[in-house]
Amino acid sequence: MAEATLKIEGMSCQHCVMRVKKAIDALAGVSGSDVTTGSAKVTFDESKIKEGDIKTAVEKAGYKVSNLKDSDK
Repeated sequence: MAEATLKIEGMSCQHCVMRVKKAIDALAGVSGSDVTTGSAKVTFDESKIKEGDIKTAVEKAGYKVSNLKDSDK
């Protein structure tokens, strides 16, 4: 399992947090996420999903990922 921390711009309330969490948790290969206003920590299986796929899901939910940092490296 890998872990990535995302900095997310445009989140301002609990509704934003739930929207981002729902988008991330719906991805095959994601085993868990901890989403707060402005960031998300995601645990995922690198054999099933890539970091870029997580970023794309957050952007499709309407938010901007200003950086995608792999915590394991």
